[in-house]
Formats: sequence, C-alpha cells, structure tokens
Amino acid sequence: MKITKPDNLAGDFWGGLAAMLVALPSAIAFGVAIYSPLGGSYVAHGALAGILGATALGLIAPALGGAKRLITAPCAPAAAVLSAFAIDMLHQDVGVAAVLLLLTVLGLLAGLLQVVFGTVGLGRLIKYMPYPVVSGYLSGVGLYIIASQVPKFLGAPKSAHFWESLAEPGLWQWQAIVVGAVTMTVMAGAARVTKAVPAAILALIAGMLTYFGLGTIDATLLKLTGNALIVGPVGGGGDGFLDAFSGRWQALGSLGLSNLKELLVPALTLAVLLSIDTLKTCVVLDALTRSRHDSNRELIGQGIGNIAAAAIGGIPGAGTMGATLVSLSSGAASRFAGIIEGALALVAFLILGALIAWVPVAALAGILIVVGLRMIDRHSLNFLKSRSTILDFGVIASVVLTALTVSLIAASGVGVVLAVVLFVREEIRGNIVRRKSYGNQTFSKQIRIQEEMKVLEQHGDQSVIFELQGSLFFGTADQLYSVLEPELKLRKYVTLDLRRVHAVDITAIHMLDQVKDMLAERQGYLIFSEMPKNLPSGKDMQQYFDQVGLVRAESPVRVFEELDDAIEWVEDRILEQAALERSEEKALELAEFGFFKGRKEQTLAALETCMEKRSCRAGEKIFAHGDTGDELFLIRRGEVRILLPLNGTQSHHLSTFGQGNFFGEMAFLDGAVRSADAIAFTDADLYVLPRRTFDKIAEEHKKIAIHLLESLASTLAARLRYANAEMRALEA
Repeated sequence: MKITKPDNLAGDFWGGLAAMLVALPSAIAFGVAIYSPLGGSYVAHGALAGILGATALGLIAPALGGAKRLITAPCAPAAAVLSAFAIDMLHQDVGVAAVLLLLTVLGLLAGLLQVVFGTVGLGRLIKYMPYPVVSGYLSGVGLYIIASQVPKFLGAPKSAHFWESLAEPGLWQWQAIVVGAVTMTVMAGAARVTKAVPAAILALIAGMLTYFGLGTIDATLLKLTGNALIVGPVGGGGDGFLDAFSGRWQALGSLGLSNLKELLVPALTLAVLLSIDTLKTCVVLDALTRSRHDSNRELIGQGIGNIAAAAIGGIPGAGTMGATLVSLSSGAASRFAGIIEGALALVAFLILGALIAWVPVAALAGILIVVGLRMIDRHSLNFLKSRSTILDFGVIASVVLTALTVSLIAASGVGVVLAVVLFVREEIRGNIVRRKSYGNQTFSKQIRIQEEMKVLEQHGDQSVIFELQGSLFFGTADQLYSVLEPELKLRKYVTLDLRRVHAVDITAIHMLDQVKDMLAERQGYLIFSEMPKNLPSGKDMQQYFDQVGLVRAESPVRVFEELDDAIEWVEDRILEQAALERSEEKALELAEFGFFKGRKEQTLAALETCMEKRSCRAGEKIFAHGDTGDELFLIRRGEVRILLPLNGTQSHHLSTFGQGNFFGEMAFLDGAVRSADAIAFTDADLYVLPRRTFDKIAEEHKKIAIHLLESLASTLAARLRYANAEMRALEA
C-alpha cells in the first residue's frame, strides 16, 4: 500500500504525540483489566499487552486503512469481551497458560474476520447495525468495565468479584480508594481546567503523585516486589519485548479443532464490535473533516493491525473516538499521525518501562470507571418519555441486562433479534394501502365520448384500484388480505399499483395467488401495474412473479407497465359488456359524430366540403408543441395520444382520444401555439377544420356554428367535471 509524503509533518507529529498521551494510559488500563483475572502476577503482563497493542495498531492500521487522521488503539469493547472470555475460561478450569494462548488466538481470529469483512464488502453493512443494539451493547460494556474495576478501585484481592468486594468492607484498602478517587476526580474534571494536556494523562499523574504521597506515610507502598497495589515490573528493555513476541507461540501446536470452534463465536462478536467502533469513529471523522473514508479498506487495515497486535502479545483494538479527536485538534492532517502515535507508544514503553511499573492499579481502575461511565448512553433514558420509543428503550435495557447476567456475546444476539422484531412491528403497524379508488371515480387518460363516460359512471364500480406502499411480506400479507377480501365479493377487476412497494416475499405471493383464484371463480381479473424492475434487494418483481407461477398466460392475471394502461384496459372490458364497443373498421361520417346528430344533411354536406380528410400512420406526429395552427381535429377512426415533452427523449402522457372524439380545441378557440404534441397511436383517419374556414361557415350557417361551439363547451365542461371528481377521490 503506497503512502504519500505528508504535507504537514509537524501537525501530524503533534497530533500523534497528543493521541499517544491519550491512548497509552487507556491501553495499559485495558490490558490490566484483561489480564488481572489470571492472577496478581499477570497484571504487569496486561500492562505490557496494552502497550504492545497500541504500538502494533498504531504502526500498521493507519498505513493500510482507508481513513486519514484515524487513531487506532486498544479499546473498551475489546477489554470487555476478552476479560469476560478469560473469566469464563478460568471457570471452566482451563489453565492460565492455555488462557493466554487462547487470548492470542482470539485476537488473531478477530483480526482475520475483519479482513474477511473488508474483502467481501461488509464494511458498508456493519454501519447499519440498529442504534438500540449499539447503544445497549456499549452501555453494557461500560457497566461491565465498571463492575470489573470496582474491586481494584477498592483495593480488594484479585480473586474478589464485584458483589463480594462490595459486601465485605474488610477487604478494602483505604490507600487504593484514595488513589482511585483522586484519579477519577481529575479524569472527570480536567477538561474544565485545561484541554492542552489530555485528561487521562493528568489523571494518571495525579493518581501516581497521590500514591507516592501516601508512601511517605506508609513505607510498604514504596516496595516494588510483591506490591499488589501497583502494576509491577513490565520488562522495559528490549529483552522483555522479544520475550513477549516469542513466548506466545510456544504452545500453539497444542490447539485442536475443538478449541477453534469454541473461539469462533467470541471472535465473531469481537470482530463485529471492533468494526462498528471503528466505522462509527470514521463517520464522525468524515463529518468533521468533510472527507469520505473507504469502509472496506479500513476494515482490512484494522484486521491486519489486530493480527499483528495479537502476534506480538498485544491486545486488539479499534479506531478510537477520544484519541482521534485529540489528534485532529492538535493538527493531524494525514494517516502519518496514527503511525507516529504507534511509534511514540513504543518509545514510551522502552524509555519509561521502569516508571510504568509504579502505576497504581487503583489509578488505572479509576480511569476505566470514568471511561465506563461515559460509555453508558444516558440519553437513551429520554426514550422513556414517549410511548413511541419506549420499546426501543426496552431493546437497550434487554441488551444491557443480557450483557451483565449472561454474556456480552449473548447480548449482541438478543439485541439484533429484538431490533428485527421491532422493525417487523413497525412495518406491520404501517398502512400497506396508500390509496383506494373505484372505476367510477378514477378514469384513464383515454378521453371518451359522453355516452361512454355515462356507462363508466354507472358500471365503473366493478373495478377497484389499490395503490400499495411499503413491504409485502409475512408481516403485512394478512393486513392486505383483510383490505382486499370485502372487495373480492363485489368487484370483478382488482388492480394493484405496486410503484411504491419496495419488498415482496413468498408469503405475500401465496396470498396474492389465493386472491387470484377467488377472482377467477367469478370470472374476474387480478391486475398489476407499475411493477418495480429493481427492488432495493436487486430483485426484478415481474420476473419474480413469473418464477413463482403467479403470472401465467392462462391465468386471470394481467400486468401493465403503467397504471393508466391498466385502467384503460378495464374500461374497455366494461364498455364491451355494455355493448358500447365502437367499431374500429369503418371510419365515421360527419353525421355520426355526437354533436352533429340531428343536423340537416345539406348543412353537414356544406360543412364537410370545407373540411380536410387526413389519414395518419401509427406513430406519425400530427402537430408538435410550439407549432402554430388553429385546426380542430375530429377522429373518424383510430386513436391519438397527447404528449407533453419533458426533455429531448422523454414525454408525459396527458390523454388519449378515440373514435368520435376531437382534439386541438385549445388552439382552435384561442389561436395560441400548440401546448403539446399530438401523435397517432394507431392508424387514424381525421376530419380537419381550420378556424378561418369555420369563420366563413359561421357567416352562412350561424346555427351550426353556434351548435358546434356549444358542443365543444359542453364536452370540455364534462371533462373538467370528471377531472374534479378524480381530484376529490385522490384527496379522500
């Protein structure tokens, strides 16, 4: 992976230094939290593991990751999962040496899984973990850390657990309590005094000064060997580093397949948590820097960094919010800040190893307790104030309780299951039907003559149209059936507009198949329109309907690309049943048009001589938007569509006119340019009456001119009334 030369090396150095000062004390504290259950002699091993983890992660993850300025270091979720795993192994009577090896392998597997996540492209999906699950889990981790650190804060023996240490004050050591209390006070309030030095550094210094101050009173505190209140020797030289690197691999050959199976679930949990923690920090960083990270590349870099950390005996980690924000505010401009942070962590270990041995365990516990308190999502308590969010709080509370009473691993599973249940509940509560209308309320864009419209007004209620929305799945199938069932007994044509449907499953398909059969018993039809070709899942709905057998050539199911085509098809069937189907084989004569019926033959003959007879091929443009022209067109045969051009390639279908109807009346009446395109939808024969010719006829035959204008006005008024009725139906 190529790394470009930094443009602001000074800013990256100070950013890396500030990040190291924040990350290193926490890394030491996390390491101690993980290793202290193994026994007092392993506290120093934990401190070393935290330092080695900060070093490996800092050097490798930024170099290979996909986010600039991100600081990667050991983190609280890793400490919680690994310490819980260590305690569980000890309860199963697994030897300490084996536990150490299993911790290493667990870190390796988690890192490997992160690499797999990034390689297969799961980086984008992990970011969509439900908020109540993340909130509950982090709150559970925070409480878990607090519970694990309270015994150390009280100075209780390493074997004492949370409730045992609280119940027996005789186990407490006042020196540890004083050191922990001072550390917590400084950690919590340092930011109010100064932000120049990270709070964790000031808290650790305050804790150590308090400890040495107490040492002037109690000389036993100044003994390094066998002192349970301090970290103890960590091997600050190079030999200790090499020993830690090689010692982890001595027992690797003793692992079997059964051991790896036991590690798979905790490794998966750890990998997911570290990935979420990292990507959450990346999203915040993007917002602050107006940048965009590569989630999958970042997971690969994080995974390789965690593999390296585990390989040298360090603990895994993730992109950390606190260290990242401190680094950014200190001038960090590139990924070099993270690399510098890792290098400085190693330098601090090699130079200050002897001083780290004197770090009070209670001080580290105080830092972690504050970290744990800050991880608890107190804002989630606001969810209790509203009935609409109280169940979301229930998910958070369930995750927290499961984390504290069962395990962190079980908590993640419980949270995801409950979040899915809440999602299904919300989908079910939503209304699957957006709008319902009948065939005598909603009409197609086919402009029909008044006799046909009267038939549709009278018999159009044979048809019902449902505009659906949301997901058609097992949770909403019964709701949709409940809405359709009353209509199946009364309607012959049931149209489902699917344009706003974004998911469909086999349960919904089965329900629609039942609806189809019920309609078939009454010689009815199930009609689909506006089927999405690309659902969010990538599925083609019509292809899916074909595959499951819902749409067959012999079945009473019809599919139309547009709702208007479906409505027009139904209207044609209703008109056929009413014996009002128009003949398309013979062109109408002038006397057969509705508004000329009853006129004298001589008058009509005179009028016809002034009209042009024109024939158009299907697809031929009769006039275009913006054309000048004042002709009125009467359709003797065929259909004409009126289209409004939207751009060079697209247009909006306004209406369709059939035999016996007219179009072009707007320019005929007001003389303005054409407002749309007129296209012959089928082969068409027309009468064409220019306005100037009409004006000449009006001078000689005033009655027929007046009658023609009255007919135009009456027809236009009827069209407007139908449009108003449709608008009212849409508002209902």
